[in-house]
Amino acid sequence: MSKSSDLYDRGLKVMPGGCSRNTILRIPHPLYVEKGAGCYVTDIEGIERVDFANNMCSLIHGHAHPEVTEAVAAQLSKGTAFTIGTEVEVEFAEHIVSRSASFEKMRFVNSGTEAVMSCIKAARAFTGRSKIAKAEGAYHGLYDYAEVSQTSKPENWGDENNPSSVPVAHGTPKAALDDVIIIPFNDPDRALKILEENADDIACVLLDVMPHRIGLIPAKDDFARAMFKWTRQNDSLLVFDEVITFRSNYGGAQEWYEGIAPDLTAMGKMIGGGFPVGALAGRSDVMDVMDPHASKVLFPHSGTFSANPVTMTAGLKSMQMFDRDAVLKINKLADYARTSLIEAINLADVPASVSGEGSMFRIHMKENVPVSYRDGYVSPKESELIKTLLGHLFDDGIMMINTCTGVLSTVMAEKEIDRLSEAVLSGLKKMKNQF
Repeated sequence: MSKSSDLYDRGLKVMPGGCSRNTILRIPHPLYVEKGAGCYVTDIEGIERVDFANNMCSLIHGHAHPEVTEAVAAQLSKGTAFTIGTEVEVEFAEHIVSRSASFEKMRFVNSGTEAVMSCIKAARAFTGRSKIAKAEGAYHGLYDYAEVSQTSKPENWGDENNPSSVPVAHGTPKAALDDVIIIPFNDPDRALKILEENADDIACVLLDVMPHRIGLIPAKDDFARAMFKWTRQNDSLLVFDEVITFRSNYGGAQEWYEGIAPDLTAMGKMIGGGFPVGALAGRSDVMDVMDPHASKVLFPHSGTFSANPVTMTAGLKSMQMFDRDAVLKINKLADYARTSLIEAINLADVPASVSGEGSMFRIHMKENVPVSYRDGYVSPKESELIKTLLGHLFDDGIMMINTCTGVLSTVMAEKEIDRLSEAVLSGLKKMKNQF
């Protein structure tokens, strides 16, 4: 019995599946961490690995960055949560608002799921409408409305001209499904036709401009522009989910689209400096549906641990460090990673491809990079290939996200990228006869 298998046996007795998040599970059991330092993680068996998962995209400066830990330690000695405000909340809000022209006011919450949930509720409060539109296959957290059709399959996703609203969790109310309009990603003509059919009822179009679950494929300019224009013409709101993609530029992935300004933006993950966090920012008049000083508060909003000083301290320090130079440096390193991985695929001579922008990449077991959810749907065979490659990489000392996605941290260098591409080449060569 290893230390990890023993821990898992204990976990199985007190938690469904033996854990609190399914993403850590492995066969025959998960591994458990001893420590993390920079871009390396050591498990309790003493094995060190390069971390290209960074806790599901949430660590921009790697593990235990000394400047962050020093700032947090100082705050811990003063207290962790209070029923009165903190100065650092204001300072951090000022910093976040300063990063994007589309941000006028903002609020902090505790997760990306909560940030998206708050954006949807704010959009409904502002417009007086109940329905939302979202792209087929896109992940936006655990909220009933936000998760619709994120796992739809060929047998239930319906006609591409009118995709079905498919539940994720058993028991999802039909009313929730009826209030979510599914549009095809990167197909502006079909999307606009569907939106027009529901124009009077849609509070917002919820859009991740590089959705991880769809394939880490950037939204085409014409698609993003069509969504923006349609919301302007139909008194609806455009909500960007930048929980993952805000790391892509100093002011988020929305900087890729000149002249497009979302009304609300959801953030999370890396803006917390390694601590649980969420945030929403946007137009003042929309954000003011939460203003407690209004004669009628349209969206009462609060949260016990929202803007707690530990998260605020870690987040502010991390985002100050993630300045324009740091963004350019990490994105350049990611360009090198994507190029190196494409070279490895070519050398292995297998039908695979690489997508992604900014500081993220994803390996597909397809010859061509997909452009939509249906185009990128992972077949059972492709799923097995992904598992095989991930297992090879893990055994070779590399951690990736379970979709074969990698995200960089600012403490990485070309040597870690070279190690990754060599391991991918080795793995694909071993797998060649399985394609």
